[in-house]
Order: sequence, then C-alpha cells, then structure tokens
Amino acid sequence: MNLSDLNTRDFKPSIAIVLPAYNAGLTLEATLEELPKGFATHIILVDDFSSDDTVKKANELGIKVIEHANNRGYGGNQKTCYAAALDTDADIVIMLHPDNQYDARVAPVMASLIHLGICDVVLGNRIRTRAEALDGGMPLWKYVINRLSTFSENLVLGQSIGDFHSGFRAYSREVLERIPFVENSDDFAFDQEFLIQAISFDFKIGDVPVPVRYFDEASSISFRRSVRYGMGAVSAFTAMKLHRLKIRRDKRFT
Repeated sequence: MNLSDLNTRDFKPSIAIVLPAYNAGLTLEATLEELPKGFATHIILVDDFSSDDTVKKANELGIKVIEHANNRGYGGNQKTCYAAALDTDADIVIMLHPDNQYDARVAPVMASLIHLGICDVVLGNRIRTRAEALDGGMPLWKYVINRLSTFSENLVLGQSIGDFHSGFRAYSREVLERIPFVENSDDFAFDQEFLIQAISFDFKIGDVPVPVRYFDEASSISFRRSVRYGMGAVSAFTAMKLHRLKIRRDKRFT
C-alpha cells in the first residue's frame, strides 16, 4: 500500500495541518507540494510577523492564513496554530514547519498511528544514523547535543523516543484539548514543555523516520538559543516532579 492508498481508501479522520511560519515565502510552496493530494482537510498557516512575502504566497496557494500583528515567538505561534486547529473539526493535528526541512510525505504515516490508537503523539525522527544526519547538513554540534540530550531525556522520562527535538509532530485532538499549552513558553522551549506535559498526562508517544534537509532557507536556532532551549527542558522536568510531589503547583500540569 502506498501513501496515497492510505489516504484515499482507508483513512477517515479529519486532518488539520498547521504551519507556524516566519519568513517562509521561498519554501512554503515546496513544502505543501510534498503533502499527498487530498490528505489534509484543513491547512492553516500562522504568520509570525514575517518581513518577506509569506502571507502573499500563502494567499496565492489558497490556504487559510492567520497573521500576528507582532512577533510572538515560536511557542506563541504554535499556540495560535493549535487554537485555530481546535476551532475546526480536526481529529488529528499535524504541525509541519513550512521551511521544507522535513519530508512532508511522511505525514499520513504519522497520522495513521494516531488513527489506529497506537500513539497519541507522533514525532518525525530526523536521526536514523549519524552519517545520514550529517550528510543531510545537520551541524556536528547540533547532532552531538541532540544525541546527548535525547539519551538523557529518555532515561529520566522513561521513554524511547528517537529525536526529542523534532519540529514535525502529530497530535490527537484529545492531546491538544487536555494539555494546557497556553501556559507554556512563547519561545523554543515550548516544544520540550509540551512533550514533558504529554508524558505527565500519560499520553503514548512514538516516532517515525523522516528525511531532513538543512539549507540556507531552512530554520535553525543558534548554539546559544539551543542552550536556553535545553535549560527550558530541565526547568519543565523539575516543575513536573515538584507538581507531582505536591510541593509546587504548576498550571502546565493541571
């Protein structure tokens, strides 16, 4: 069975694709072209006050556009994305970066794992082998940090996720309805907080391999922001433990 068969014959749920966009005018069309035709019921782009023609390009492509009047950050963008998705009839919501870094053809496979009840959250795993990741353009320092932090987070959180830091994610509607994501950071730490929340709420998390591309137009955070991102994960994990021990109540875990 190929991906198009999965979509047209066996796949019934309503799917919303959300695109947290910032200066994605050059890559948006290529990203959408990789999605199987007819797969998505809704496609929503949230523009975080881009300085390029992202909004113009999205309107030309005929997808729904929500514009921020100021830059709210990566986490703030996702909050708008998920609120907009929950306003639709979507059963499954997939976050896809519109920078064409991730291979969008994998989206139906991710959604099928949720539809079958195998997972509640599915991540795209960018790192099958070191050689593949580095040949795809991933900086060596980013690869090393990813491997060390993913190993550590799996160990302390009791998971076996291949890539804790993937920005290609699929969620069941229930996940977004139950997790208080509006309490999370407006910066890149949002992703880590969300996963730790999902674990705290006992949702089942899995992943699938996804080819990834690094190039000039693809988004990537600096080493300094990567460190801040990592500290956000440590902070969220500590907050979860304190909340569970009833030492300090945290709205992110209620």
